[in-house]
Amino acid sequence: MGQELWRGADLISGSSRQAVRTRAAGGDLVRVRRGIYAAAVPDDEDCLRALFLCLPPEALLTGGSALRRYGIPLPGDGWVHVHLPPNIARPRLPGLVVHHGVLPVTAPVMLRGVPCVPPARCAVDLARAVRRPDALPLLDAVLRAGLAHPDDLQAEVCRHGGLKGVRQARELVRLADGRAECRQESQLRLVLLDGGLPAPEPQIWVYDSEGVGRYRLDLGYRAKRIGIEYDGVSHLDRDRLRHDRDRANWLDAQGWTMRYFTDRDLYRRPSHVVATIRAALTP
Repeated sequence: MGQELWRGADLISGSSRQAVRTRAAGGDLVRVRRGIYAAAVPDDEDCLRALFLCLPPEALLTGGSALRRYGIPLPGDGWVHVHLPPNIARPRLPGLVVHHGVLPVTAPVMLRGVPCVPPARCAVDLARAVRRPDALPLLDAVLRAGLAHPDDLQAEVCRHGGLKGVRQARELVRLADGRAECRQESQLRLVLLDGGLPAPEPQIWVYDSEGVGRYRLDLGYRAKRIGIEYDGVSHLDRDRLRHDRDRANWLDAQGWTMRYFTDRDLYRRPSHVVATIRAALTP
């Protein structure tokens, strides 16, 4: 929960304005934000709670700021994003981005002392606003973390009818799959779907003759024994390379056709990815 925070007005009411200034000058108090004090140097958690002490009581943490607090490892943009009803004036505070939402937020979640927009609402709001390659990974991540059920996302997107970007969000909610384990796997799946190919299955286990799961593939088509892998920087390690070669040889011996792609394929030549898998699927 972090350290205790005090409003300057409360400190002054118990002593005097000069006494508070003296304590701050002597190091007994640390100014976190204008009018908000702590006993020691604040950390990020203290700063966030201090910000909410400066905001209207209707303010809720939202978007990527809220999803990171829920534990989704999204990249930050350096801003704190909050939701406010449209009839509440927009506070002008450093580091703050205010989103005036026309849809009311039902059942806010109090998370470590900060009121948050529920995960399904955050995910759908972002899925309406960001690029498709960024939207599907966050929907997948929310499902994978158990923060929402597919039915929750479907119910939420239905509430957004007529709002900007809802068509994209509606389509991607139908495609979301919590089995995807990383951003690039979600994006690779989307490239294949956008290329008109059948939906690949995420995280396919391949079993040996004794029924023991030997290897798990990022994506694939089980019936055709076609596996699809994204190779990130971790695959450059020499020990990992040896493991990958053993794995590739074993899968080949079991009749699996494997196709491997890198960041260059995913981000610079997605048509190559689609053409490669289409050729592998063609009898």
